[in-house]
Amino acid sequence: MSLSKYKSNKKLIDRIIRGIREGNIFHAYIIEGDGLSDKLGFAKEFCKAVVCEEERGSGCDCCVNCRKIDHDNYEDLYIVEPDGMSVKDEQIAKLQSDLKKKPMGSRNMAIINCADTMTARAQNRLLKTLEEPFGGTLIILISENRENLLDTVKSRCVLYRLEDAKENMRGEEGAEAVFECLLEGKSFFETKQVISQYMKNREDAFLLLDGLERIYEKLLTFEDLRRKNYRKEEIFKAIELIEEARRDLHAKVNYQYAVKNLLLKIGG
Repeated sequence: MSLSKYKSNKKLIDRIIRGIREGNIFHAYIIEGDGLSDKLGFAKEFCKAVVCEEERGSGCDCCVNCRKIDHDNYEDLYIVEPDGMSVKDEQIAKLQSDLKKKPMGSRNMAIINCADTMTARAQNRLLKTLEEPFGGTLIILISENRENLLDTVKSRCVLYRLEDAKENMRGEEGAEAVFECLLEGKSFFETKQVISQYMKNREDAFLLLDGLERIYEKLLTFEDLRRKNYRKEEIFKAIELIEEARRDLHAKVNYQYAVKNLLLKIGG
């Protein structure tokens, strides 16, 4: 099956297909979803879409590359599974060695399943590859809880969430309104009034953060024309601040304070 089977994430799929076809493929992604979502299947379909010989961007399920990925014998795709309860440092070291090899096809790709179980040492080792990726390499981290990943790892990956489409829409609408306030340099009082329209509870706060993070990730991959207003360092910093606000929410900090503090830091 191709990416199109994930119908509840149509906006995300359209974004991925467009990015691949336009050549805007980032070197590292986090695919996050709950325990019931088919994250590994989604990651494989993503890889098929990148290297498909017939329908680049979506995958055809029929060409040699698609069939090999379906049968787990594609030479340039490396899949790392947890060793026991976690992904360990030596597994990441071996992956790095594999990714240095010249690919038989167009690029090397890697999927790290249960990436949120990586030890701190493994994450720090992986960070070196995320900071200086081998040419053309695509790395996908699969996670149920990205809070277990280092901020430095998260900030160097584009986040894709597999979730209900209606929730995505709610978060994106509020995030767009807030982002426009930041872009236009509106006062904190004006921005706070906009926030109050979209954020009524803690769940809304999480959705707003998700929406904002997606906007900054689109800037990072040049999918958003507003990219010209930002330096790469500013985008990385904003993503780190969003993750900091998310940690505050998980730590039961008042949701209004956490979001308003975030916007003061980004806008300041």
